[in-house]
Amino acid sequence: MAEKGGDASAPVLELPALPDVLPVLPLSDAVVFPFVIVPLSVDPERGVAAVEKALAGDRLVMLAARRNPQVDERSLDDLEPIGTAGSIMRLLKMPDGRMRILVQGLVRAELTSLSQVDPFARGRVRRLDPTPPDPSVSPLELEAMVRNLRDNLEAAVGLGKGISNDILGVAVAIDDPGRLADLVASNLELDLKTAQSVLELTEPVARLRRVDELLRRELDVLRTQHLISAQAQDEIDGSQREYFLRQQLRAIRRELGDEDELSEEIEGYRQTARERGMPDDAVEEMEKQIRRLERSHPESGETSILRASLDWLTDLPWGLCSEDDLDLARARRILDEEHHGLKQVKKRITEFLAVRSLKPDTRGPILCFVGPPGVGKTSLGRSIARTLGRNFVRLSLGGVRDEAEIRGHRRTYVGALPGRIVQGLQQAGTSNPVFMLDEIDKLGADHRGDPSAAMLEVLDPEQNSSFRDHYLGVAYDLSKVLFIATANLLDPIQPAFLDRMEIIGLSGYTVEEKLAIARRHLVPKQREANGLSADDLIFTDGGLRKIVTGYTREAGLRGFEREIAAVCRQRAVAVAERRDDDGSPLRPLRVDARRAARVLGPEKHALEELLATHRVGVATGLAWTAAGGDLMRIEAVLVPGRGRLRLTGRLGEVMRESAQAALSFVRGWAARQPADVLAPELRTSAEDAAQREGRVGDDDLFARHDVHIHAPAGAIPKDGPSAGITIATALVSVLCNRPVDREVAMTGEITLRGDILPIGGLKEKALAARAAGIRTMIVPKLNARDLEELPRTLRRALDIHRL
Repeated sequence: MAEKGGDASAPVLELPALPDVLPVLPLSDAVVFPFVIVPLSVDPERGVAAVEKALAGDRLVMLAARRNPQVDERSLDDLEPIGTAGSIMRLLKMPDGRMRILVQGLVRAELTSLSQVDPFARGRVRRLDPTPPDPSVSPLELEAMVRNLRDNLEAAVGLGKGISNDILGVAVAIDDPGRLADLVASNLELDLKTAQSVLELTEPVARLRRVDELLRRELDVLRTQHLISAQAQDEIDGSQREYFLRQQLRAIRRELGDEDELSEEIEGYRQTARERGMPDDAVEEMEKQIRRLERSHPESGETSILRASLDWLTDLPWGLCSEDDLDLARARRILDEEHHGLKQVKKRITEFLAVRSLKPDTRGPILCFVGPPGVGKTSLGRSIARTLGRNFVRLSLGGVRDEAEIRGHRRTYVGALPGRIVQGLQQAGTSNPVFMLDEIDKLGADHRGDPSAAMLEVLDPEQNSSFRDHYLGVAYDLSKVLFIATANLLDPIQPAFLDRMEIIGLSGYTVEEKLAIARRHLVPKQREANGLSADDLIFTDGGLRKIVTGYTREAGLRGFEREIAAVCRQRAVAVAERRDDDGSPLRPLRVDARRAARVLGPEKHALEELLATHRVGVATGLAWTAAGGDLMRIEAVLVPGRGRLRLTGRLGEVMRESAQAALSFVRGWAARQPADVLAPELRTSAEDAAQREGRVGDDDLFARHDVHIHAPAGAIPKDGPSAGITIATALVSVLCNRPVDREVAMTGEITLRGDILPIGGLKEKALAARAAGIRTMIVPKLNARDLEELPRTLRRALDIHRL
């Protein structure tokens, strides 16, 4: 590598004769011109050997540029043929093993061939003497060109070009045009290709013209750079001058008694703080931001950040609370009007109002509604807000992965904002709204932090009285807020969350409840949404029941409402065209079971598909899912084999263990039964096998057969312990060759000794059984307490047996 600004003031070494062969020092980023002294860094791999060879002789070396700086020279094509023969004047070895030399270019030379490449390059060289000057150029014109080059060089120095005065003195003393051109070229910032093109010009006048052209281009760049710097400085000076003038104008207005805009704005902040009763620490933070605003430049970026933070700080509803409506009779009436059933939730809200009327300063509870989609968790929160007379705000937490979404960004970040909790309070306009945290079980976490950890402070009654948002920088009291969380599942929620919340389960609706809700809410809502009147479309109970049983199979109401909307949309077409589907004049349409089937098409959930016939080895189980209860058919079969258990149907680990436990129980049960209990064909095959092998026992039924247990719908994952009794029933059915009643569904976890353990989600499973047309249901005896909480209509519709 070469340092810019070569020196030509040193005396030129006389070279009586150039040797035919010289060590070649390849250069990756520099071109050395004759009569110029340049410091170079030597390549430690190949250049050191060439330098040592030169120092051992006449100190001469061939300086040639690489065509490709990334490729080592292995042939003549890897180097530029025209270079400079130079003399090594000084050598310096660095502590890290590198080598630096001071070399002086002597004469242009041509590299004709390489005699060796390892361990260093050596080649044959031929001296290139300057060609005669162009005879068409007069001495007067040549003198003018030389002077013009010197003047341009001085102008470049005046514009800030880094050329020393010594170089200028040498340039003034040189009369030879070729040598002057080399000196100027060595002090310009030329790329390797351009510098090599100048070196290859052996005719002095042509080289002088080329260098003068490059110098003029450098002058244009320097002038443009100088102009840009001057404009930037003028803008800075103008901004400072404007700032001083504004300060003077402010002082003049103050003397005249006129308040400027900033003073009015600041006074507005203080007035808002007094009206909203901001606490002392918030007022102190506001005054701190105001002092910074007064000192800052009006047009600076900091000013806009300060104004935004002051706007948020003063817009919050500090101390503004709505008055609770504690009329218990009114609360019951509103809840009954807007929601059918939900006795436990209505009871809890009534209790809260009663406690609030007796102790006004009590803290609001933190409720968590858990249930399948579509059961009305969010709408129930709105009803609670209306009952209490409070404002309602909803925050969806599904997919939130950044902790700053809860605690806010620090003001140092670009685009910083308060957290969504503070934003919700600002939107509500009061400090005691009903704040719904929707889908709290879907909170996530990534490299930006864990928002669940931030939510702990929000939901902890002992901490949320001093919740601190990073953007505000002051504490805010959340203890007056009534937080209501919703979730589909409890398992994803952290135990620390569950400890801070009161869990209220919302199960699905019975058919009767769905019909009642449809008559009171869904049908009027969809009529209005589709522009229909009550005379245009009438739903009968039979029509609504047909939609519920044949086209929806869900715990909630969203699918039911979509099917009602489909009927309304088709009716809207007829009303818009003023004629019925058959072309007759328009008349009121009654949607009964037949009309619903005609409009909605084939049934999506036919009972005969689920309950076809009584079959051996097929038992009906009940499962709980996030969307409510569901039926699960379990199939079992014995095939000749070696006593292996095969499980299919995407069963989870817990369900696989239940199947193994059920099989062990059935094997023990079969061993205790009389011989005539087992199916004749199974008993005969076992006896025949024993006689063939000379054995006496009939205990080899399972040793001679493989047990295959399958849960249909293999694309759906299934897990949970409550299928144990269903699997055992299917196995016993196979052993006894007796079909299982198709109208009997069961649920329960079985132990190795045949005990039936309690299960969860009993109401959801009972609803699924009723929706599928099941008549009899078998449940664990220990779930007797849960049976009392089932709706009366559901208990009447099912013959429930406890084991």
